[in-house]
Amino acid sequence: MLDHSSKSLATPRPASTSSDLVSELLLGMRLTGVQYRRMELAAPFGIRFGTMAGRAQFHFVAAGTVFLRGLGETVHRLEAGDAVLLPRGGAHDLVSAPDLPSRDIDSFETTELCHCVCAIEACPEASCRSKDALVFSGCMEFDLGGMHPLIGLMPEVMLVGTLLARQPEIVPMLQAMEREVCMERAGSAGILARLADVVSASIVRGWVECGCDDVRGWLEALRDPRLSRAIGALHRDPGRNWTVEELASETGSSRSAFAERFLTVIGQTPLRYATELRMRLAAEWIGRDRMPIETAAERLGYGSQAAFSRAFKRVMGHPPGAVKGMRAA
Repeated sequence: MLDHSSKSLATPRPASTSSDLVSELLLGMRLTGVQYRRMELAAPFGIRFGTMAGRAQFHFVAAGTVFLRGLGETVHRLEAGDAVLLPRGGAHDLVSAPDLPSRDIDSFETTELCHCVCAIEACPEASCRSKDALVFSGCMEFDLGGMHPLIGLMPEVMLVGTLLARQPEIVPMLQAMEREVCMERAGSAGILARLADVVSASIVRGWVECGCDDVRGWLEALRDPRLSRAIGALHRDPGRNWTVEELASETGSSRSAFAERFLTVIGQTPLRYATELRMRLAAEWIGRDRMPIETAAERLGYGSQAAFSRAFKRVMGHPPGAVKGMRAA
């Protein structure tokens, strides 16, 4: 969360390098579990996930072999110890063989283990138990705060295996997840949920630190010392009534050169970017933190709640009062 106290606004801060800016913006990343499932599955099996828009899906395979199917043309084979994050969710299947039909996850009988965590056991008596799979899955609210535009640029499927060489610290967490899933110790469901959140966040951080697959726009902006200074200034003080001239002065460029460069790299004007940033922050404060609408409006520099509400609806497509209900859904 950005600190908007009067002290932080009054104290000038040195310009960030692009690496510092990435670290600063990642502080706003939140992956919050909505629903988790511990699944024990006997082959042949096929489970269909139809995650809600705006929610990510995480899967960890503790035992057996599972195939991830349905996002793009590639079928991904997941072995014991593998984890995968689907940052934008989307309909997909977990199957014991690539060509098997699937059944909707909500049609399986569940047993509650603890708050937000349930168990599914799909092991018919006549099935072969030598190929059982143990999977821990989580449906998550995914909020990148100031870096929210990156979600749309992420790959549909993010495999933890691609990051292990650069992030060996993830290995002990995966090993801990494997032990908790397999041993079913007291309190394992809650521990697994927390580990899933941390591993998912590590996957996202690793992707950003490895260069975001060289996607245009954000990465190019963060690598540009001048643009990164302007973006950093916006994120540190989103409630300021910024002008293009003031942002250009942060970069040491002329107004026209800065505006043209910003539009070319980011794909929108500086002031449009500033407005969208404010509205994303407002949605986070109102929805997650239950901040009163008038407080969010004042914090983001709006002279009246009516003006703020009009800007919010124009950007987000719905009034700010609707955010709480949407978060609770």
